[in-house]
Amino acid sequence: MIASLSLILLCQLVGEVAVRALAVPVPGPVVGLVLLLLLLLARDRFPALARGPLGDDGVESASRGMLANLSLLFIPAGVGVVQKLDLLAEHGIAVLVILAVSVIVTLLATVATFVAASSLFSREEERL
Repeated sequence: MIASLSLILLCQLVGEVAVRALAVPVPGPVVGLVLLLLLLLARDRFPALARGPLGDDGVESASRGMLANLSLLFIPAGVGVVQKLDLLAEHGIAVLVILAVSVIVTLLATVATFVAASSLFSREEERL
């Protein structure tokens, strides 16, 4: 499991270094996640790569272990909110309004994306 976690963290590190070196406006962990996805896809396609942490579902089991304990990562955020209760009391209404507006905008963007993708796929099916 240590080797699998090391591989996951190595992919994140490579993503972070690539983003900083290329000045790409994408978070480094996202690039690292794409790199890990490419490694897993290559492992499935080329059996010779299924060694070490990439073999025997090592990365998958390490990922399941991290996901099982994901709720622990919210503790520092909760502590930060409790430490800034005075700011929350002062700007609470503004925070609630911003949260409500951002949820509505996110929902509208999701619906628009779904409708656009659905129409593209229906056009594609009509051609075939």
